[in-house]
Amino acid sequence: MLFHLSTDAKDPRAVATVLAELMGGTATPFPPVAEGSWVAHAGDARNTLVEVYPRGTRLHPSAEGAVGLPETTPDRSPVHFALATHRDEAEVHAIAARAGWPSQTHSRKGLFHVIEVWIEGTRLVEILTPPMQRDYLESTRLDRWLALLQAAGAAMEPA
Repeated sequence: MLFHLSTDAKDPRAVATVLAELMGGTATPFPPVAEGSWVAHAGDARNTLVEVYPRGTRLHPSAEGAVGLPETTPDRSPVHFALATHRDEAEVHAIAARAGWPSQTHSRKGLFHVIEVWIEGTRLVEILTPPMQRDYLESTRLDRWLALLQAAGAAMEPA
């Protein structure tokens, strides 16, 4: 099951607004990855999201988890997705290691955890075990996201 995916755009707010409208949802700012990012919330029971980063953003691994940087490194991309698994954390890491892909478990600001698996060392997929899925689904609800933005002092209104 796919929870969210990301892409880049010249105008992230406009793209997220249109995607949200197509999904019957709402677009909001998405500051965790790169300044100027927006996210389209579908408003469905699965909290489906499409993250939209500024054109040129590249995801890179870091000690704190994936970070968006405006670099032109050709082997990096803004595209990633979050994928559910029935496997436990140790199994996910073992599968990634067998493939030769780096993997590390990271907290997303204490709201939920993901296992970052870097496909061929360059493309990010966030794997969520069943306990991680429960926390993710709770923390990505639109009402929770709006409350987090408000608590952070975000002056931007949802589109």
